[in-house]
Amino acid sequence: MKFYTYWRSTAAYRVRIGLKLKGIQVTDYSIHLTRDGGDQFKTDYATINPTSLVPALELDDGRVLIQSLAILDYLEETFPSPALLPAEPFERAQVRAAAQIIACDIHPINNLRIGQYLKSDHGQTQDDVVRWMCHWMDLGLASFEKVILPDTKFCFGDAPGLADICLVAQLYNAHRWGAAVDKLPRLLQIEKNCLEVPAFAESVPEVQPDSESV
Repeated sequence: MKFYTYWRSTAAYRVRIGLKLKGIQVTDYSIHLTRDGGDQFKTDYATINPTSLVPALELDDGRVLIQSLAILDYLEETFPSPALLPAEPFERAQVRAAAQIIACDIHPINNLRIGQYLKSDHGQTQDDVVRWMCHWMDLGLASFEKVILPDTKFCFGDAPGLADICLVAQLYNAHRWGAAVDKLPRLLQIEKNCLEVPAFAESVPEVQPDSESV
C-alpha cells in the first residue's frame, strides 16, 4: 500500500500510529504542504485526493481511502488485531466520541489552510493565528479530559486505542504552539505512556524521513 503523508500533518500522524500499532507495512510518499505552493495542489496528487489534503492511503488494488478516521476504521476492520476500539458497542461509541472531539472539533479549525486563510484573507498576524489555535485546543482538550476514564494507563484502558492516537497527534501541536497543556496533567501522563510504546515513538514527526529542521 502507498501512504501519502507529510511529517507535520496531524491527520497523517494519526494514521501513521495506527499503521505501526497494527504492524502494517506501507510505502510512504511525502506530500510537502508548504514548499512551492504545496504539493497537495499539484495535479498528480489532486487526482488521488480531490480534497488536496493528507493523508491518503492507496490500497494494493489501486483504490484510495482519504480522511484519517475513515482510514483508521478501515484498518480496524481489515486488520482487527490489536484492536483500536473495544468490542462492546456503547464503549466503542464512547471512544469514537472522544476521538471526534479532537478530530472533528479541534483539528479542522486549527489546520494549515485555516491559518493561511486567516492571514491572507482576514489580515491576521501569525500571533493572532497562534492565539486562535491555542484557544480552541485549550477548550477542546479540557473537554476531552472530562470524557475519558479517570484512572487508566491510557484513555480507556490498559492498551492504547483510537482516542490515544488522536490525543498524541493533537498534543504535538499543542506543545508546538504553546497551548495550556500544563493544566491537563492526566493527558500529559497518557501522552508519556503512549510515547513509551514503540509504535508511537516511531511515529513522532521529527523521526520521519521527510522531516525538516524548522
